Amino acid sequence: MYDELTEKDIRKMEEEIEYRKLVVRKDALEEVKETRAHGDLSENFEYHAAKRVKNQNESRIRYLERMIRTAKVISDESDEDEAGMNNTVTIYIEEDGTEETYKIVTTVRQNSLKGLVSNESPIGKALLGHKVGDRVRVEVNANYGYDVVIRKIENTIDDGSDQLRNY
Repeated sequence: MYDELTEKDIRKMEEEIEYRKLVVRKDALEEVKETRAHGDLSENFEYHAAKRVKNQNESRIRYLERMIRTAKVISDESDEDEAGMNNTVTIYIEEDGTEETYKIVTTVRQNSLKGLVSNESPIGKALLGHKVGDRVRVEVNANYGYDVVIRKIENTIDDGSDQLRNY
């Protein structure tokens, strides 16, 4: 299995790996050394907590490296007037008469609470490639779907403020 990532996603991951290797790793090793010196390791909570932090950091580094190695790189470019990666799309939901705004991102940056929807989610898949005024069917599952009308598409500058999901 692979994740679809943009070049920007990969750059962010590489930056995080570098930071974790150069800063977090050094700090975690120092903390383990300091807490080890406090005495009996079987009852030393600080030592075990420091080891846990060190191991979580190493695990995150391995995870990010594996993600980069196995990623399918996708383009984040789209026509000026169509919904694409990193575009902010305002839609009108016909079913309940509401308007919502979403930014289409890759799965590693999705966060529905912040309005970031994945290109692999039902809404993300439905919107990609469509233009303002298009009526689009969002298929949630085999038994349910709903219609939306695209009201506005903004070509959002990806300033890097969207964080990668931290597993």
